[in-house]
Amino acid sequence: MRKILFISFLVLGSMKLFAQNTSSKDYSKWQMRLRFISVTPNESANIEAIGGDVSISSSYVPELDFTYFITENWAAELILGTTNHDVEAKNTSVGNIDLGDVWLLPPTLTFQYHFTGGKAKPYLGAGVNYTIFYGADNGPVANDVSYDNSLGLAFQGGIDYALNNKWFLNFDIKHIRLQTDATVNATDALRATVNADVDINPFIIGIGLGLKF
Repeated sequence: MRKILFISFLVLGSMKLFAQNTSSKDYSKWQMRLRFISVTPNESANIEAIGGDVSISSSYVPELDFTYFITENWAAELILGTTNHDVEAKNTSVGNIDLGDVWLLPPTLTFQYHFTGGKAKPYLGAGVNYTIFYGADNGPVANDVSYDNSLGLAFQGGIDYALNNKWFLNFDIKHIRLQTDATVNATDALRATVNADVDINPFIIGIGLGLKF
């Protein structure tokens, strides 16, 4: 995780030096936003041996992000947050199976284009996400449930609304292409190791307050 954060901030720092060396005007600005977000998976799964599908709960948490403006219009944003989700295998050949819950840590770096003019400034972005799965609770059936970390694409759109020269409101929506391979080592109920390809693909909607500095 520390390597991921180091690389992300190194990219932002390199872009800052590039902007200072190539632009006659200094449009460089840092922004910080604190959002409250809803993370809603658009889940599906291919479960070996027992069939069925997967159900993954939504999560509601705070999220922090930092944005660096390369020019007046182009920017890069690093998004940090963590969420907890309940997991259940549904409609399998042995019924519904409670697989406990798991934490997701999904640092995301997006590159954005910001439209200028007026107090309301919409933006569009795309980038990469690396999701780390940790703190899995196996639930009442499985001896062990593990998830592979995942690298995927992220897409973003939103709008900043200026309150004054420093503070602004923000509305943001993202879609992350997130897939993991899950392994369930089952107890007496199944007496088997079951593998599953799981698509999570969450939609993330957030609203918050931002500060320019």
